[in-house]
Amino acid sequence: MGDSTMTCVDILLAIILPPLGVFLKFGCKVEFWICVLLTLFGWLPGIIYAIWVLTK
Repeated sequence: MGDSTMTCVDILLAIILPPLGVFLKFGCKVEFWICVLLTLFGWLPGIIYAIWVLTK
């Protein structure tokens, strides 16, 4: 798969289940735990953070 295809799959996962998308990219690092915390506070902050982290 190309790089753009993986980015598209990552963003799709970030929308459906934000912590999973971040976990698959970074593992159990700080980015994952921030995403879990933001998703617990509200679905939308988790999605926004996950997409931002995956595309930066």
